[in-house]
Amino acid sequence: MKHASLRTLARLSRPGGAVLRLAPVALMLACPLASAADLPLFESTTQGATTEFSVKTQILIIMTLLGLLPVMVMMMTSFTRFIIVLSLLRQALGLQQGLPNRIVTGIALILTLLVMRPIGEQIWSEAFLPYDQDRIGLEQALKIAEVPVSRFMMAQTSKAALEQIAHLAGTGPVAVPLEQPFLVRLAAFVLSELKTAFQIGCMLFIPFLVIDLVVSSVLMAMGMMMLSPLVISLPLKLLLFVLVDGWTLTVNTLVTSIQG
Repeated sequence: MKHASLRTLARLSRPGGAVLRLAPVALMLACPLASAADLPLFESTTQGATTEFSVKTQILIIMTLLGLLPVMVMMMTSFTRFIIVLSLLRQALGLQQGLPNRIVTGIALILTLLVMRPIGEQIWSEAFLPYDQDRIGLEQALKIAEVPVSRFMMAQTSKAALEQIAHLAGTGPVAVPLEQPFLVRLAAFVLSELKTAFQIGCMLFIPFLVIDLVVSSVLMAMGMMMLSPLVISLPLKLLLFVLVDGWTLTVNTLVTSIQG
């Protein structure tokens, strides 16, 4: 049976809840790289004839994609922006030990799922379900899944970053961004996300930096040079952050910074 291994995995992930839907949708999110070639994912060309790979080879390809899935999903979504901003916020508050990495990663992941939900639902309904119901082939499903992902990435990508990556890749001038190779678009998207994340993180860092400077100046003026400024500034920064409802403002800034 054609694509037997993938269909077995797909039927194990039939809609039974939001968590069960994430696996096939995430696989479709990561598969545009595999569709960059001219040949279908599970077919090879031998002397002009198209032959299917063996079941073992199909399983190997699926396992390889699943192994690369976490990295590709992080790089093709807003996770990079969220995790960098939250890490900078933690450093600005002085909570390197008080806010564990797992908490920061969990918050970034939840916000990423919230932002990427419409795209995931579109891929599920337009690409995965028709393929699972044998209405379209795998190659067509991958092309359909690539469209919303590419539109999302291009909406967040700056023109300067795309031109720079296109120049480095030697693909020529940027006339239509969506006509650039997928790897060029992905690299430009990651570069733009890094720039945006540092811009937002800098704006969040400035108020807490002012508090540190004021506390240090006051302690120096009082001659209390042996007292660490962090002991005084940390409660003040936490109090300010709570009074202005900092988490709500931070989450609102991060989510609204994503272009539709």
